[in-house]
Amino acid sequence: MKLSHDEIPILLGPTAIGKTAISIPLARRLDAEIISADSRQVFIGLDIGTAKPSMEERDGIPHHIIDIVAPDADFTVADFQRLAFDKMDEILSRDKKPLIVGGTGLYIRALTDRPGYQDLPPIPGLREEILRDIQTRGAETVYEELREFDPEAAEKIHPNNIPRLVRAVEVIRATGRPFSDAVKADREREDDPGQAWRLVGLNMERDLLYDRINRRVLKMMDAGWVDEVRSLLDSGLSGNEKPLTGLGYRDIVAHVRGEKSLDEAVETIQRDTRRFAKRQMTFFRRMKDIEWIDLTPSFDPEVVANDILAKIT
Repeated sequence: MKLSHDEIPILLGPTAIGKTAISIPLARRLDAEIISADSRQVFIGLDIGTAKPSMEERDGIPHHIIDIVAPDADFTVADFQRLAFDKMDEILSRDKKPLIVGGTGLYIRALTDRPGYQDLPPIPGLREEILRDIQTRGAETVYEELREFDPEAAEKIHPNNIPRLVRAVEVIRATGRPFSDAVKADREREDDPGQAWRLVGLNMERDLLYDRINRRVLKMMDAGWVDEVRSLLDSGLSGNEKPLTGLGYRDIVAHVRGEKSLDEAVETIQRDTRRFAKRQMTFFRRMKDIEWIDLTPSFDPEVVANDILAKIT
């Protein structure tokens, strides 16, 4: 059974809830190809710590926007938006269905809302990063970043106006675009403003999800996450690249450098991942028109895929 071309399904949910396991049988039933909406799986070599689906897990289902940029390259929400729409056009041209799967709320909202980036909500983690930069390096340094990337906005924002400065740099770092362009309401794709979406969210009782998170972190360690990070550093990366300073990887980098014990790293990663999942759900709860599927810890991906299929068709 196929969806019409004007209706594209999106499977979303917090980290570790089981999106990958469910997306494969769902894609097969829809005769679909998967477009990843995960901001960390775009980076080459970051496999274990991002829970990137292996070729075996993909089970022959084509996956797109995975493994496309080097860890020291920039990749923005705007880049994802452009690539995702191009890839959807390509998939539909082959009479296949695109299935969007992921947990990066900004990526999903960039598709469903096509927002002017001035409307983007605060970005979890990024605002705190900018505030840390101001505290450690000074507001003037961050203001120079604004002046370099967006002179027009710098003329209108006083360096002592910290909230405005933080917001402008937040949008620049997230999108790779000048904040002044965002204020002018970016609308890149106007050829299909009426695209219809079917959003299905995966939900689980919080304590059960947290237990899945804790156990998945341990599985990642057993799978060789430390060796993965050590290999990345040995390849010439400094450890200060954006993906290596993100969730989990920063703690493994600290361990490899001898700055943190393995037990400390694991405990911190588990805690931070639980907090991240909570922020994801807060973001998704603010979105409209999501049909929620409640999962049990022993869910059968095939059964859940059938339930989702019934909803979206």
